[in-house]
Amino acid sequence: MTANPGLHPRPGALAIDAYVPGKSKAPAGVRLHKLSSNETPLGPSPKAIEAFRAAAGSLEIYPDGSSTALREAIARAHGLDPARIVCGAGSDELLSLLAGAYLEPGDEGLFTEHGFLVYKIAILAAGGTPVVAPETSLTADVDALLARVTARTRIVYLANPNNPTGTYLPFDEVKRLHAGLPASTLLVLDAAYAEYVRANDYAAGIELVSASENVVMTRTFSKVFGLASLRIGWLYGPEGVVDALNRVRGPFNVSGPAIAAGAAAAADRAHIEAAVDHNARWLTEITEGVRALGLEVTPSVANFVLIHFPREAGRSAADADAFLTARGLILRAVGAYGLPDALRLTIGSEEANQAALAALADFVKGGDRG
Repeated sequence: MTANPGLHPRPGALAIDAYVPGKSKAPAGVRLHKLSSNETPLGPSPKAIEAFRAAAGSLEIYPDGSSTALREAIARAHGLDPARIVCGAGSDELLSLLAGAYLEPGDEGLFTEHGFLVYKIAILAAGGTPVVAPETSLTADVDALLARVTARTRIVYLANPNNPTGTYLPFDEVKRLHAGLPASTLLVLDAAYAEYVRANDYAAGIELVSASENVVMTRTFSKVFGLASLRIGWLYGPEGVVDALNRVRGPFNVSGPAIAAGAAAAADRAHIEAAVDHNARWLTEITEGVRALGLEVTPSVANFVLIHFPREAGRSAADADAFLTARGLILRAVGAYGLPDALRLTIGSEEANQAALAALADFVKGGDRG
């Protein structure tokens, strides 16, 4: 097909490297353990499944455009004002809506060097200029971020905990970052993995949002709640930001079944606690087990670990990826994040975790690479 020379997207759109999700298939005849997308091995709450099935009887009806039941369920779970919550088709949509609402061509969006890939995509799609701050020990560095703030910086994305490294900033550091930003800069705290964190010095950002006019926090139902397929995200922010997003988002951007399932999931504390407990146990066992094999693991507070491999023929991350895939263990290659020598392993079921440790042990020992 011949390109139309008079019809073309804005330059920022053509500069985007399309997001490539993790692999999800194993060789034929091999038991699949998908450990590439940070999904919960416990699946969704039975109450969420029941609510989803009940919603199937009214698929011909448009959903509530305000996601009222979902916002109220989230507000009850966290002690928030539902009027300051916006729901979206995954937190990805909200991250992009924020860029679209607050960036003009020439404005800058700032994030850390191993931050979530969607930040750069959202900034470029909005016509903004991405600015990257280096990290220290694979962790966001407040001083490096502040050093790159200019008069054109309109938005700062901070994944806390960060994906794919699993590292985090203590809340005091987050507050220091905010204190160093001008009032005209929006700080976006992406807390997709907040439920998993058990560190005493961590906070997702609710307190800072409540006390500020230029901070928002985004969360997701795709991780600990096990509703990734339904694409549910939410944002807590100041009234002005909430008003702007409600003006630019789609009128029915969250489906009826998603609203029903999300509201039920938010209320099932026992299921969430079981998922967090499972993760806490296996995060420790996987980290210690992989380190015992002589491989470096970045300390993680999320539901995944970043495993580093040497740059040696037969022992590299690419070699390990091929070796594990042949055995049905699908991990996430993170070269797109600037980490070509690492693989990200999601904490899975007990069976999957044990299989991963056993396969990694075989790989390190130089077992059959076929």
